[in-house]
Formats: sequence, structure tokens, C-alpha cells
Amino acid sequence: MKHMDRRLEPYRALVPFLGQALGPDYEVALHDLTGETGAVAALANGGVTGQSLGAPLCGMARRFVQDGLWRTREFVTGYQAESAAKGRLRASALFIRDGEALIGMLCIYFDAAKYSRMARELLALCGLHGEGDRGTGAEALTAALPDAVRTAVEEVTGRAGLPSERLTMKEKIRIVENLHRAGLFSMKGAVSEVAAQMGASEATVYRYLSKLKG
Repeated sequence: MKHMDRRLEPYRALVPFLGQALGPDYEVALHDLTGETGAVAALANGGVTGQSLGAPLCGMARRFVQDGLWRTREFVTGYQAESAAKGRLRASALFIRDGEALIGMLCIYFDAAKYSRMARELLALCGLHGEGDRGTGAEALTAALPDAVRTAVEEVTGRAGLPSERLTMKEKIRIVENLHRAGLFSMKGAVSEVAAQMGASEATVYRYLSKLKG
């Protein structure tokens, strides 16, 4: 690839810094958008996406450029990216401007797969021990319930903070299925919490559960 545009030099040091500070599950890529391909000019932890130096800008990041999103936003966080190496990733992008021109993007890709597995295992463990000391355990489990549901929604949609009205029926069924497998519905108030966060009625949640158990 050609030499990186000198205007991006101040951002080069951020790449290895963020790569080490965030850890190996985060890939950091600096794209030089002064050329036609938007090639990767600096890279840390490239194994997350499998891309290498000189790789072109692609996926949602390219759409942000083509759609002109950078003209109205400083950055985008929590969007979904796909990797041949790791599958679904959570990504964020910072738009780098020089006056009215977009000259680069600093992208961060996070592989949350193992943390999702850990969360499911923890929820399953809570379900297995849910019949223990009701007097001391119920409050702690209830406090964790909203976070557990939010995590399940984010796993299915690939986005944080997605409004409930944007969820499709297929996504709602997958969310209920994941929570059912994790044993969350053994917790008191689970159906009400799931219904509220999905923007659905409790009857709808029970209907989805009935189909899964069917």
C-alpha cells in the first residue's frame, strides 16, 4: 500500500496503545481514506477480524462513508460487524476529518463470544441453585435480571440500546430461546422483565415459551 497520509500520523500511536490497553479481544484498525480503497494503515490484534495491513475498508464502515454519515456524526458505537475469523463482532468507528474532508477512520472490533458464553454459563448456574436459600438469594437474582435480559437482547441484535419497537418477531423468539436455555425463566419476575424489555405482552412471552417447550 502507499504511505499513510501524514495527517493521520497523530492517530498512529493510538493503535498499539488501544490494542494493548483493551486486550487481545479488541482489534484496532486505522484506515487511510485518502485513497480509493480506504486501506488499513495501522493495525493491532488483527486476528479478531483476520484483516491485515493494506486491507480495504468494507462492510458497515464503508456504508457509513458512502451514506455520508460522517457529515453529521463524530463517531458510531455498538454496531454489528461480521468476521470470517470470529463471526459476529461489536464495532465502533471514529471519523477523522481535515476540515470538510473525511481522511480516515479509527475502528475498534470486539469479539464478545467468550464473554457471552460465560454469561450464559453464569445464568445457568444461577438457575441450578435457584431453589436454595430463598431468603438471601432472591434479591440478588432479581437485581441481576434486567442486566441479563439486556445482554441477551444485545447478543441477538448485535447492538446496545436498540429500542424495543425495532425488534422483529424472529429476534424476540431468539431472545426468549436463549434466555430459556440459560435457565433465566426460573427466576421470579423473569417473564415480566423480558416482556417489558422486548416491548411485548407477558402472554406473548408465554406463547413463545410454549412453542419452545412444545
